[in-house]
Amino acid sequence: MAVASSTFISYFIVFSLLAFWCSSSPTVYEILPKYGLPSGLLPDSVTNYTISENGDFEVNLEKSCYIKFDYLVYYDKRITGKLSLGSISDLKGIKVQRFFFLWFDVDQIRVDLPPADSIYFTVGIIDKELDVQQFEQVRSCQDKPSLTFLQLPTPLNDIEMLLTE
Repeated sequence: MAVASSTFISYFIVFSLLAFWCSSSPTVYEILPKYGLPSGLLPDSVTNYTISENGDFEVNLEKSCYIKFDYLVYYDKRITGKLSLGSISDLKGIKVQRFFFLWFDVDQIRVDLPPADSIYFTVGIIDKELDVQQFEQVRSCQDKPSLTFLQLPTPLNDIEMLLTE
C-alpha cells in the first residue's frame, strides 16, 4: 500500500509540474514587449506560435484577416520572420494597402531603442514612420475589409456649398 501511495504522489507531482509549465508559457503578446515591440502588432486571433533561440518565429492565426490602423493591414493565416531586439525582419504574411487597391508586403518592422513614439514599417525600399500608440492595444481582426475601411472621396453632392455675396 505504501508503494501505491508513493507512486500516486509521484504521478501527482509530475502532472502538477507539467500543468504549471504549460499554463505559465507566455503569450505572443507578452513576448513582443520583451523585444521592445508593441503587443498590438498582431491580431487577437493568434492560435499558437513558435520561436527559436536565434529569433526565427512562426505565428498562426485562426484565419487570415484585416485590421484598420492608419492603413488597412492584411494578416495571412501564417506569419513568419526573425525577431530581435527592436525589430522583426524577413517578415512574411503581413501586407498593407496603399494607392487605392494595391497591396504591398511589409518586409520589416522596427522601433527606436530606447523606445520613442514612432514605429517604422519597411515596404520594399520605402520606410514609413507611424505613431506607435495605435499598435499598443491588441485588436480584433475582420474576416474581410468592410467599406468603412475604404477611404473613398466624398461625392460633390454631399459637400455643402458655401455661398458668398
